[in-house]
Amino acid sequence: MTAIKESSTIQENKQAAFKECPVTYVMERISGYWKPIILFHLLAGSKRYSELKKSIPTITEKMLIQHLKQLEAAGLVVREAKPVVPPYVTYRLSETGMGLRPVMYAMAKWAVEDSEANGKAIYRSLGDFPIEQEIANAIEAYEVSKTL
Repeated sequence: MTAIKESSTIQENKQAAFKECPVTYVMERISGYWKPIILFHLLAGSKRYSELKKSIPTITEKMLIQHLKQLEAAGLVVREAKPVVPPYVTYRLSETGMGLRPVMYAMAKWAVEDSEANGKAIYRSLGDFPIEQEIANAIEAYEVSKTL
């Protein structure tokens, strides 16, 4: 892999955008195809690796492991390994990761509504997809927690 030239104009522009644009900040933290999908599936609660793999059957094991490590390093996911035989490892959203709950729900809600409006309704197996009131409650709870 090639080293990134820190003094390049592209890197300077990227750093400026990262500092000035909240959307760029979010995308830097959860960018990629699989990370938002993993985060969405963890909204339902703690899951073992095998449960995540089953809920996202199209992801390869390498990608799932890689993205779980990156999400853990970013402080969005907590990995808990229990010292038993066979090993028992679970993944859950951290406090910071839970802050993405209203964002993830809003994205899923928009996807369902937009796909239906365009006559290409997506298969609605969203698991614990919340009803509209639950989305509003999640957003309100998050806003209240920020003021405390």
